[in-house]
Amino acid sequence: MERIELDKDIMPISEFRANATGLINQVNRTKRPLVITQHGKSSAVLLDVKEYEALLERLELLTDIAEAEEDIKKKRVYTTDKVKEIMLRKNKPR
Repeated sequence: MERIELDKDIMPISEFRANATGLINQVNRTKRPLVITQHGKSSAVLLDVKEYEALLERLELLTDIAEAEEDIKKKRVYTTDKVKEIMLRKNKPR
């Protein structure tokens, strides 16, 4: 995601309403988010769909890494041999 440009990417909701199609096209073209303000305060952020999906993927990866680090701290780890044993046991035909 491109970094926000403060002079171009912050917009009051009244201006967004008046130019919604053009501003959506701008977000899609530049890949920069658009901050929409209401009563002088930030209220919402408009993101390109692909940029939003990429952001979610990064968040999921970081969450997985944090969980793995917590498992390591709490010694909830297995050797490769132990994992193979568990997997073979689970997949063994009955």
